[in-house]
Amino acid sequence: MNTTDPKIVLGTMDFGTRVAPDQAFAILDSFVAGGGVWLDTANCYSFWSDPSGIGGASERVIGAWLRARHGARDTVRIATKVRQNPLVPHSWPDSAEGLSARAVHAGVEESLERLGVDRIDLLWAHAEDRTVPLEETVGAFGELVTKGVVLRVGAANHAAWRVERARSSAREQGVEPWTALQLRHSLVQPRPLTPVAESGHRMLAAEDLDLARSAGLSVWAYSSLMWGSYVRADKPLPETYDHPGTARVFAVLEEVAVELAASPNQVVLAWLMEQGIDPIVGASRVEQIEQALAASRVRLSDEHLARFAEAR
Repeated sequence: MNTTDPKIVLGTMDFGTRVAPDQAFAILDSFVAGGGVWLDTANCYSFWSDPSGIGGASERVIGAWLRARHGARDTVRIATKVRQNPLVPHSWPDSAEGLSARAVHAGVEESLERLGVDRIDLLWAHAEDRTVPLEETVGAFGELVTKGVVLRVGAANHAAWRVERARSSAREQGVEPWTALQLRHSLVQPRPLTPVAESGHRMLAAEDLDLARSAGLSVWAYSSLMWGSYVRADKPLPETYDHPGTARVFAVLEEVAVELAASPNQVVLAWLMEQGIDPIVGASRVEQIEQALAASRVRLSDEHLARFAEAR
């Protein structure tokens, strides 16, 4: 898995929509001041919250922040995604862009313009597109790396077997392979074999970790804090998490948080990083990202990890 120590990634999905630009600037400033490096966005963020019905707001806010903060581009690394942005306003998923070579190149060109940068540090394929030959998608991603406008490529919400097939195709084509996975993962888990309400989300599975460990891939986890459900009574977990394992995990989480003088959220993030996973954390206030970054200083013992393993 990760060849470097896992780090907190700042999720910027709501920037420019639910999080106003001035507040987003303050969060970005705090993230960098606290040692944060990676920003995670997507070209479709957040079309569902934007009156225009099309994404791009998050990338535009990041671009404006980079222009306003001299030298910031040398400090942060930017990860963005193609696939899912509506091509027709308020018409998703019918008009969602795919992963054809044309769509990938067009999406990246538009992202570069919105961000105001000449390169993307990590480009994700946001979701599968089985209407396009995988070899075509892999070739397009590889070509962008060859051109130098993308430094690394990865797959979000892809089945492990598709990722491995894509990596094999990259070797055959002599282009850069996917070297990172982004999937949904947290300490609590839904009932086995039960679909989550968010149909586009793909849960991290044992086979994903097996692939990552055998191939040395980075793993990023989204929805890592379950939208605040670990610490807020007004944010109950979805119904699919209503099973005995969840209650056991919450009981252990409360105990460990007290033992370590940490918040439950910090313990969850520390647990993910102990697995070699980079947690993506969204924030709407500065104090939220400050608390998340402090999770890097939380150390879980082998005994803590064993208690969580037993509870899950």
